[in-house]
Amino acid sequence: MPKFQTLAKIKKYLKSNIKMKTRIIHAVAGTFILISILLSLYVNQNWLWFTAFVGANLLQSSITKWCLMADILTKLGVKD
Repeated sequence: MPKFQTLAKIKKYLKSNIKMKTRIIHAVAGTFILISILLSLYVNQNWLWFTAFVGANLLQSSITKWCLMADILTKLGVKD
């Protein structure tokens, strides 16, 4: 199977099966984690507390099925 067909299938899967809110939440969480790690390396180690906070919120949302960021995105008009 040519490579472009595989990539096309992956893109089609991502568009059809992963909701936009979920993609935004994952992108924001990942960005926060990477930025806080960089800040902990170059500014102050206490930024790791922010990394732990993001991780705890991800864990909490997986257990309770409630996410504040999803509510915020809904109010901003982002659709699933």
